[in-house]
Parts: sequence; C-alpha cells; structure tokens
Amino acid sequence: MKAFSYQRVHTPAEAVRAASEHPGARFIAGGTNLLDLMKLEIETPSHLIDVNGLQLDTIAPTAEGGLRIGALVRNTDLAADERVRRDYAVLTRALVAGASGQLRNRATTAGNLLQRTRCPYFYDTTRPCNKRHPGSGCSAIGGVTRQLAVIGASEHCIATHPSDMAVAMMALDAVVETVRADGSSRQLPLAGFYRAPGSTPHLETVLEKGELIAAVSLPPPLGGTHVYRKVRDRASYAFALLSVAAVVQADGSGRVALGGVAYTPWRLPEADALLPQGAAAVTARLLQGATPTEDNAYKVTLAERTLASVLLQVKG
Repeated sequence: MKAFSYQRVHTPAEAVRAASEHPGARFIAGGTNLLDLMKLEIETPSHLIDVNGLQLDTIAPTAEGGLRIGALVRNTDLAADERVRRDYAVLTRALVAGASGQLRNRATTAGNLLQRTRCPYFYDTTRPCNKRHPGSGCSAIGGVTRQLAVIGASEHCIATHPSDMAVAMMALDAVVETVRADGSSRQLPLAGFYRAPGSTPHLETVLEKGELIAAVSLPPPLGGTHVYRKVRDRASYAFALLSVAAVVQADGSGRVALGGVAYTPWRLPEADALLPQGAAAVTARLLQGATPTEDNAYKVTLAERTLASVLLQVKG
C-alpha cells in the first residue's frame, strides 16, 4: 500500500473543499471496498478524507411521502429500518442478499453505490485493464467471461456493476443527492448515474471531481409485491451471476431491474410495460441487442427463467 495523508472532516462543505485542495484525494467511510483496492494498489489515493463525521447517517421522511437516506447510513441499519421493510421491501431483500453481516455493518449507502466492479481481470494487476489503466486494453475480451456483461458493454470493457442494493434502488426510481466542489447541490436520477463504458470505462459515474454523495431519496411507496432474487454460485457471500428486483402490482403491472448483466443495474421502462405479458416478453425487450459471449450466453436464458420464477412467486 502506498503512503497517503489522512484528514477528518465535519461538514459536507469542508469535505468537498478538502477534495478540491488535494487532487489525488478520495472520500472514505466504511472502506469495505476502497481499502482492499488500496492494498492491491489498484487505487492509490494520495489523501484520504474521512467523512464519517458528516452526520449523514439518518433516514427521514420527505415532504413528498418518500424517504431520504443519508449517504452514511450503514447497510445493516437501512435493511432493518421499519419503513424500508414495510414500504420498500425489495431494498431490504437486496441488502441482506449482499456481502456478510460484518461487511453490512460497515458498508454505507453511498459506498455501496460507488463500489467498483468485481471483474477478475480488474483485480489481476498483472493483466491489462482499461478500468485500471486507460488505454492498456481489456483482458476480459477473449478471456474468461462467465461472470461478465451481456449488454451495454463496449470494445473497451465488458465488466458488470456488482451492487445488489443499486438494483433494488433502480427499480424504485431512486435519486442521488450530491454536493459539488463549489458547494452547490444537484439531484441525479439513478437511471442516469452510471456511465456506459464506451472508450472511457475508468469513468464509472457522472460525478464530478470532488463531488460528494449526501443522500439517496426514494419516491413515495409503490405498493404491490416486492421480490429480490439473486442467482449465484454459492448460497451466500457471492456476487450475483444475475439478479432480479421486481415490484409487481395486483394487475400484473410493475417494474423490473436486472443485476449482473451490465455496467449498471439494467432497467427499461418500455420493458416494464410488458410485465402483464409475462417473463419472455419482458426479458426479450430488456436484453434486446445483447451481445453475449460463448461463456455467458446462459445469462439470457437465466434472466427469463429467473423472472418467470419471480412472477410465479408474486402470484402465490
């Protein structure tokens, strides 16, 4: 691990000011992903800004009837919140499907959204990777791709986004609230938060340099039946080969987001509209234009079958 300096901050304004003063700075809270990446020298920040003192760890109702989740709310606390369990059950189910209890006790809402891909070539520092070193090449293309993206990828990167929480939040139409380096704030719909890899896969979100996530807002409850189904190689402590977050109403309408298939949780409103027609119609629209490899073509069939199972569960 390379040497770095360390600073505690106490307000969002102080945090973004510190980030602007240190070009190589990174924010740190739980550190459940960042510290591992630093040990491998995949991430080499010259300055760490500890944001645990920002008092962004509460969950509060919004004037519109939704919930505002502070950036520092731990995954365990978010999953256990009575309002989340009652009104946004798909989120609770996604959170408890991820990681271990110990990690969920430390991992934060903002950190979960910002965790980096688990592509094996990203973690193998002996191999070229455009996410680690832009322009060096993508070892996954032509390599072992069983876990990797089937849609939304590019000739420069075929990695997937690893979060379970983000898949549920995509189905719920979450909005990310931020503080910019100049002190202004903005709201970013999660649907537009992650950048497509294109020719710059190292740029993973639309956050500007030094921009801090302050909270995530959920709209008023959708009602209906909430299901999160995660398919993985072992029963626990594994990232999704594919996951489905679904919120389905009594008339069969609803929303569906897929995890494990793209650089972002994958959802299309036009596919949501096909839910009453069944899993085959929804999956065909969601994965229209997919370009799977021989190793991961199974994900297309797996998506349809998993969604069909979810819809059967909804019907009882």
